[in-house]
Amino acid sequence: VQLQASGGGLVQAGGSLRLSCAAPGSIFSGNTMGWYRRAPGKQREFVASISTISSTHYADSVKGRFTISRDPATNTVYLQMNNLIPEDTADYYCAVYSYNTWRYWGQGTLVTVSS
Repeated sequence: VQLQASGGGLVQAGGSLRLSCAAPGSIFSGNTMGWYRRAPGKQREFVASISTISSTHYADSVKGRFTISRDPATNTVYLQMNNLIPEDTADYYCAVYSYNTWRYWGQGTLVTVSS
C-alpha cells in the first residue's frame, strides 16, 4: 500500500504547516488514519488519528494546536499544524489502522521549526 505524504518544510516558531497524505481509496474509506512523528534521537510517537466517522484523538502535546481531518473525495488525510514550536521538529508519517494495528506507513515528511 502506497501512502503519499507531503507538506513538510522549514517554518519559524509560531508558524503553520499543513501535511497531506493520499491513500488508495479502498484503504482510505474503511480505516482509521493517523499521523505519527519521530524527532531526532527519539522514538516514534503518536500525534493524531481520525476514524471513518471522523472521531479524532490527539496527543496531549499537540491538543489545541493540531487538527486532523479527512476528505473522502480525494482519499486524503490532513494534519493542520498551528502555533508550531521547535519541539515539533520531526519526521512526520501517515499511517493506516487496519486489523487492530497500524499496518501501513507512508514515507516521512520532514518538519523543521526554527526558534
